Amino acid sequence: MASFSLPTINDNPDGGWGPSSSNLPKQFKFKDIPYAPFSKSDKLGRFADWNDLSADGRQTAVGLPSTQNRAGPGGRRRDGAQAFGSGTASAFAYFHVEDESSFSLVDNRGAPPTRRGGGFNRGRGAPRGGYNTWGNRGGGQRGGRGGPGGGRNMNQRGGGRRGWRDWDKNNRTRESSVVVQPSWQVLEEIEFHRLAKLRLEVEEPEDLDSYGRLFAYEKTYDRITTKTERPLQLVDRIKYNTTTSDDPVIQQLASKSTATVYATDVILSVLMTAPRSVYPWDIVIVREGNNLFFDKRDGGPFDTVTVNENAADPPQDPTPPNPNNPQEKTVPEVPTINTAASLSLEATYINQNFGFQSVNEATPPPVDLAHPNPFYGDETEPLASCGYRYRVFDMSLSEEEQMKICVRTEVDAYLPGLGDPRQGKGLATIRALNEFDPRSQGAGGAPDWRAKLDSQRGAVVATEMKNNSAKLAKWTVQSILAGADLLKIGYVSRANPRDNSRHVILSTASMRPTDFSAQLNVSLANGWGIVRTVTDLCMKMPEGKYVLVKDPNKPMIRLYAVPMNTFTNEDDEEGGDYDDEQ
Repeated sequence: MASFSLPTINDNPDGGWGPSSSNLPKQFKFKDIPYAPFSKSDKLGRFADWNDLSADGRQTAVGLPSTQNRAGPGGRRRDGAQAFGSGTASAFAYFHVEDESSFSLVDNRGAPPTRRGGGFNRGRGAPRGGYNTWGNRGGGQRGGRGGPGGGRNMNQRGGGRRGWRDWDKNNRTRESSVVVQPSWQVLEEIEFHRLAKLRLEVEEPEDLDSYGRLFAYEKTYDRITTKTERPLQLVDRIKYNTTTSDDPVIQQLASKSTATVYATDVILSVLMTAPRSVYPWDIVIVREGNNLFFDKRDGGPFDTVTVNENAADPPQDPTPPNPNNPQEKTVPEVPTINTAASLSLEATYINQNFGFQSVNEATPPPVDLAHPNPFYGDETEPLASCGYRYRVFDMSLSEEEQMKICVRTEVDAYLPGLGDPRQGKGLATIRALNEFDPRSQGAGGAPDWRAKLDSQRGAVVATEMKNNSAKLAKWTVQSILAGADLLKIGYVSRANPRDNSRHVILSTASMRPTDFSAQLNVSLANGWGIVRTVTDLCMKMPEGKYVLVKDPNKPMIRLYAVPMNTFTNEDDEEGGDYDDEQ
């Protein structure tokens, strides 16, 4: 019977796998042969891969598996996996000693670029279902250069123009709403993402007093359709937009220490919806003793209405001439009537006249509030329908703290049959959205109102909520601050897209401000948190004048400390009384 003996097992006293250097068999001299680390997952490749050439054309290594030869810089594989032991210098690799960079068995030069542009179909008049230059079958594309789907394939890489003057958008920068002087001191910089996290719950306000006269809203405007459009008329009325410090009623309330902070609903709504704003703005803040006044500059951004501020491609102003080459002829980008400045003035004109026109001054009779209009003097023009309600909101964080803000709010009309307007019942604010040219740059992809407003109103509203998110949020906040029951929004379009002087009313929508704020995702608690944060920053500073500026090109606001005489000489030269009459 054959005998069987177990083989000799050489134990490794040093620990680990494999034989140790002390008990290696003498017939196998492994001591002088270097050890190359390997992984069990590595696969055996070719002994010599002549197709695997380095950037200089020479063979990188012979005898290593092809997967390791094809590693990228730093030993990384092309598929992103790290080759085991690639960081260790391999002694088994063989390199050519002589310089043979000019010799190569395989032509590794790149293919010459084709003359065909990316995204174009093959030749003129590509057949239906032909191939494009990227090798994808363009099924259903008709021929014809420049035709829909035949001349250019918009979905392919590098094909077609993606937008209006995309190459020039990054170079455009907006100017600040106010010239920041070198002497102004930056006190605080707050990004919008930090403002969006603030919260403060504020209870129902206290009504102090009311001023002005209100006319009844004309209900026939609710029945206007695109087929029964009504022309927008020029109504000669006076409406005041006086800043906070110049309000005689607020001056009386401040002398009685009614509140700590004083502002108007126009200024406060911009501050409460600051994270939505794109265009620049500025608020002048004056601290006198323990009182804080939020003011606006005459002729500033608070006196006009923006258009498509939040659109992906908002309206642009003409590019200023090149100072280095004044003789350079610039191609006009958009018609003059469709620039951002022209559209803003047009929207302001539409808002004012729609509010003046949509009220009935005869029947039902107008309602006089507790006091007459505090800003009306010796003017001969009749007053517009407007009521001012002075309300106090409590922003205190505890019962021991006293932090109240007095706000002058505005309402534009009253709704008959919903209660006594003197008691704050049946009040309404009136605004207007405007359409200029759905095919123009800056339209934001808005559909044609005459074709879609009656049949697909939801699509029109959704587009306006996207393109004018900041403007609609400000209008909603103003209505809530004033305690209005309804917000009336008119849809006003140009009679001719090329004429910005004639407009028609296509429809009118009614909505409750609280419900509309939920649709817009407007948080009043977040707005009050922003107001309280800015108030705390200013109350920590000494008495003086400060300016809160929205950066024209970045989502942030900055608080500056400025001299007390800032903007005073400017107002005297320009005439502040003229800008107050809107």
